[in-house]
Amino acid sequence: MGALRDSFIFVVSPPPIPELGTGTGFSFRLQDRAGNGHAALLAARNQMLGMTMQSKVLTGMRPEGLEDAPQLKLNIDRDKAQALGVTFGAINTALSTSLGSSYVNDFPNAGRLQRVIVQADAPQRMQPDDLLRINALNSQGQPVPLSSFATTEWTTGPMQTTRYNGYPAMKLTGEPAPGYSSGDALDEMQRLASQLPPGFTFEWTGQSREEILSGSTASILIAFSLLAVFLALAALYESWSIPVSVMLVVPLGILGSLLAATMRGLPNDVYFKVGLITIIGLAAKNAILIVEFAKDLQAEGKSPYEAALEAAHLRFRPIIMTSLAFILGVLPLAIASGAGSASQRAIGTGVMGGMITATVLGVIFVPVFYVVVSALFKGKKRQQKVNANAQDKAAQEGSKP
Repeated sequence: MGALRDSFIFVVSPPPIPELGTGTGFSFRLQDRAGNGHAALLAARNQMLGMTMQSKVLTGMRPEGLEDAPQLKLNIDRDKAQALGVTFGAINTALSTSLGSSYVNDFPNAGRLQRVIVQADAPQRMQPDDLLRINALNSQGQPVPLSSFATTEWTTGPMQTTRYNGYPAMKLTGEPAPGYSSGDALDEMQRLASQLPPGFTFEWTGQSREEILSGSTASILIAFSLLAVFLALAALYESWSIPVSVMLVVPLGILGSLLAATMRGLPNDVYFKVGLITIIGLAAKNAILIVEFAKDLQAEGKSPYEAALEAAHLRFRPIIMTSLAFILGVLPLAIASGAGSASQRAIGTGVMGGMITATVLGVIFVPVFYVVVSALFKGKKRQQKVNANAQDKAAQEGSKP
């Protein structure tokens, strides 16, 4: 397609989120907030494109929209037109009717009602001289050619005007170069935009804007996810201390996600953050299998050490089997290819790496966490009451025939 002389062609992939942008990459809006004019805005856009072409972080930079094109300008001498008795309304009517069209009336024809449309014939409106031969009616109803009070000249002007949030703007689109994340590309565009003349600034739109807004809330979202899991466990065990031994395994899963993404060179994007939130629940799931049994064994009278060790032995095979089934199920996402594969690989790699470390290290450290937490909170009245109730319940069940 590079052989086509009358066009610039860019091949882009569809956006990961439908209807949010026209393709992959970022959407940049260069704004003229100082009223410098279209020519200055065009020069600033060209300067911005020149700087991006020299950056190793960016690729595929292109402007969106129609470029400036030749236009025919009609200059009207107001004094001559007024002296000839031609009003601006008459000039506008003559131009719009001849170059465009004008509806006159309807007439019946063969049982059908058809419209009468007046317009200059195509060969009579092709050249600038044809425009000057158009007649406009003066105040006496006499036709006056436009050549009597008007002249034409060729100029260059915008084919479309774009505004963003009320300011004249230019649309720019690009992608991060191979080896760089979308966050690196956004930071690079902001750095380059700071070198533009005064009065020119920028705004993000589409998926880029959503990425910036969501990036600042990612830590809050992860914190609320941890809180939700902790409160659910607290309600399950009717204790504030036992869920701590479960939640301590979450950093092990996050560590595996970070290592897997780093080894594959994947960016810390929104899809990777989705995987991190998923790992919070998946890592806690394995720990729950051990802690649940350890809690019941301790209620039967065993020490925290004996209860945790036996629970790890009892639940080792189920944990390994369920974890392997999940890891193999996520493997197609981690090695995906084709349309949408970038987001699939980001989520699959993070979840798969987190599950591997949460499983391998979890069966080793979760019993340790349970013993340590039980030792730290053994003096708490609430914990002693929970243990006593559990022991009484176990004793009552053991005394039944």
